[in-house]
Amino acid sequence: MTNGVINLYKEAGFTSHDAVAVVRRLLKTKKVGHTGTLDPDATGVLPICVGRATKFADAFAQNDKTYVAEIVLGTETTTGDLSGEIVRQAEVTFDQKNIQNAVNSFAEKEYMQVPPMYSAIKINGRKLYELARKGEVIDRPARSVFIHKIQITSINETNNSFTIEVTCSKGTYIRSLAVDIGSKLGLPATMGKLIRTRSGIFSIDNTITLEQLAERTHEAIVPIETLLPYPKLNLTGDKLKQARNGNPLSLESNEEKIWVASPDGLIGLFKKDGAKFRPEVML
Repeated sequence: MTNGVINLYKEAGFTSHDAVAVVRRLLKTKKVGHTGTLDPDATGVLPICVGRATKFADAFAQNDKTYVAEIVLGTETTTGDLSGEIVRQAEVTFDQKNIQNAVNSFAEKEYMQVPPMYSAIKINGRKLYELARKGEVIDRPARSVFIHKIQITSINETNNSFTIEVTCSKGTYIRSLAVDIGSKLGLPATMGKLIRTRSGIFSIDNTITLEQLAERTHEAIVPIETLLPYPKLNLTGDKLKQARNGNPLSLESNEEKIWVASPDGLIGLFKKDGAKFRPEVML
């Protein structure tokens, strides 16, 4: 089986776990994992790692992400998006200048964000959404996130809403960002539609749907060495044995990272450490 990544387009109505389950069934393998959860109502880029590429899932998940999100002013919900119950509403005086200033105040900076109750974060061993479904609300420690870029792309005064495009660090909740922008305006706010257009090196432009995957299956899997195009070194003899055992290698190379391979395929990704290359990820 090919070891690589499927750049999946997650459609609305599926959880990220649902998408992984479908891919497992289509490919008839258990070694499948995603690289960052998308809410059930959200759509867009959800990279799926297959086979030994699952060892890179955490690394891919660390990458910055880009979203296009609708923010609706005047309404607050239990979930931070339109799927939740309305808990507060207010009249909105739509002031484009104030909205622009509020959005700009988050640009190119770090801020402390409180994750929503309806999230998979664990506190004291329990997922927040499990507590939220029981009607419990607990204090959540704020976490540092970074907004690299944020801009308004459209405005709909009739619906008291506007759309933003935001590039942010791993772990940023756009639902919380919507609420926080509303707070800057002194208004309740919630997130409407959400599309993830980029996750690290994966773009929405070359995604594939689950329906398309069912037709193309293995040809939709991009090999891991293609996604991470480091130089590849084929080894034999004693150095091959050392590499397979995960031992540091003395190699003549100015590269920072190298794919080490045998005649049978990839062994792992090795990273330069002083005078030697040490395994970063063994396959």
